[in-house]
Amino acid sequence: MRRFFRTSFGSALAGGAVVGVLFMVAIGAGWIEAEDSSTTTTVTTPIAAPVAARDSGEDANLVNQIYRRTGGGIAFIKAQLGEGESPSPSPFGEPEGEGAATGSGFLIDAEGHVITNSHVVEGAKQVEVTLGSSDAVYDAEIIGTDPATDVAMLEVDAPADQLRPLTLGDSSKVQVGEPVIAIGTPFGLERTVTAGIVSALQRQIQAPNGFSISHVIQTDAAINPGNSGGPLIDASGSVIGINSQIQTGGSSGNVGIGFAVPINTARDVIRQLKASGEVEHAYLGISGGTITADLAEALKLPVDSGVLVDEIVEGGPADEAGIRGGDSSATIEGASIKVGGDVIVAVDGRDVTGMEEVINAVNAAAPGDELTLTVRRGDETKEVTVTLGVRPESAEDTQSGPVGPPAK
Repeated sequence: MRRFFRTSFGSALAGGAVVGVLFMVAIGAGWIEAEDSSTTTTVTTPIAAPVAARDSGEDANLVNQIYRRTGGGIAFIKAQLGEGESPSPSPFGEPEGEGAATGSGFLIDAEGHVITNSHVVEGAKQVEVTLGSSDAVYDAEIIGTDPATDVAMLEVDAPADQLRPLTLGDSSKVQVGEPVIAIGTPFGLERTVTAGIVSALQRQIQAPNGFSISHVIQTDAAINPGNSGGPLIDASGSVIGINSQIQTGGSSGNVGIGFAVPINTARDVIRQLKASGEVEHAYLGISGGTITADLAEALKLPVDSGVLVDEIVEGGPADEAGIRGGDSSATIEGASIKVGGDVIVAVDGRDVTGMEEVINAVNAAAPGDELTLTVRRGDETKEVTVTLGVRPESAEDTQSGPVGPPAK
């Protein structure tokens, strides 16, 4: 029971939203963080950068060889904020004093498009970039940002002979234990390379706008403030992720737990940013939590697994489809939760055992797509078709009132 209350209502179905009030999570744009919990969704939308075939032969895993092959496409980014402004408090990037922030990035094509984290350039009035081992500084334009996946695209005004794009890999084929390297600018130290392995897959992390990011790659390659936006590269020299966050356990530096947004998640974001400078994500509009056997017994639920719908966003897609939230409260081990809502047991005919699977399904869809939710309502089983909406810009926009701090 304690484990349920520590984790289940700390994941939001907010399109992957992670916003916690006590043990409730707002599932707002996908209101319901597929990071990779149990099912991996591969996005195959093509972009300008080529997709490399994975090669484990010869000495492809040597850090020095990978660094020499890819180093020319690494970007050091300095974002200048407005006068008197400071970077907002964040567990991500490395601030460079008042009014500026620094981070990393990488080229994806010969047109000068650079990918980085949105939190690196958030609020920037001017962005400067250096590439590879050159000390030349180039102006860069922000093409667009997507706080929901923490991805941003820049266009750098550099000579053609300085544009050496990296190859994008296939993050769906990544395996735990395989070697990876990270290249970036930790603490302002340019052109730093670190090596490690893929520590875990299918993690979920919270995006800067409060929603969740699915299918995240965990690595023990040293990632520190300033590595934000840099590439996580596999043994074939292909980018499989965008280094975005670290878990420090209270320290100020790396403790061997870093997280990278999978490149397959970034592909559709990159396509949309190149096309219009804006990105849309699917949205379900519920909050809820994973049902465990203990919780099912305590609440006398009709099933011992699935997702208990806690609240419905008024006027949202789930509300319009007739999904019901809780209508009464119960206190278990000192925690108050809403009960009486629908229990989601399947999505599009596939059984779900927890919130992450519902979030994954929403994150893998697009606005306007339909999801068929199988729900238990008392002793009755129903199938409800929901037409997904467009996720709000921030998880806070889905709330009808004040909420507590985002769940970690």
